[in-house]
Amino acid sequence: MSADLSSVIAATTRWLVRSYPTAGGVLSASLAEAQARQAVTVAAWLRYPTPLDAALVAVAGPGGALRLDRITGAAAPEPAGSGGPGDPDSSGGHDGPDGASAGLPWIPVPREPGETGSAWRTWVDEVLASWAACLLTSPDLVEEAVAGALRSEHARGLAVDFRRLAAPDGLDRQAAPLLRHPDLMAPVAGLHRDGLLACLGSRRGPQTGAAAAD
Repeated sequence: MSADLSSVIAATTRWLVRSYPTAGGVLSASLAEAQARQAVTVAAWLRYPTPLDAALVAVAGPGGALRLDRITGAAAPEPAGSGGPGDPDSSGGHDGPDGASAGLPWIPVPREPGETGSAWRTWVDEVLASWAACLLTSPDLVEEAVAGALRSEHARGLAVDFRRLAAPDGLDRQAAPLLRHPDLMAPVAGLHRDGLLACLGSRRGPQTGAAAAD
């Protein structure tokens, strides 16, 4: 793994497993985290395929978890009429008759035992979380995504195994029922699904494209 992407991958994985936790014990938690990490790693290698890409995101910052937290109800909604990119009102139809949010009351995300701050949340990459959600819930995309990730510069010289993402067994699926649930993950997956499909399309060779056209 590129050192420049390690913090982004770790933080985005952490956000996913905290937002969609397992109901099992330590083994289930470990298996769910492994699946989420593999999905985020594939997404990261697709979106930032070279060390230069990784270095740039490390300098510019990945954007943080705020909009994701608003979608999952772990952060207060953006004030009505702010019009920002994370504003639920800007996508239409979420205001009450007086302009107040018509959504359910938000519940602040709980802290883990011993957690003293939330600086890690600034390293969450919204696009990677969305792409990972797509991969965890859309098996038809995984094979092509893994193949594309393995062609990135990050995979050179590494013996990489994405089996828990690409070929989950019964224990894997039992450990991550929320992470693998298409309906529950849809709000996050839908944020940047088009970008993932465009990325995968751009990595298809000309022969593949010609065959598809025929």
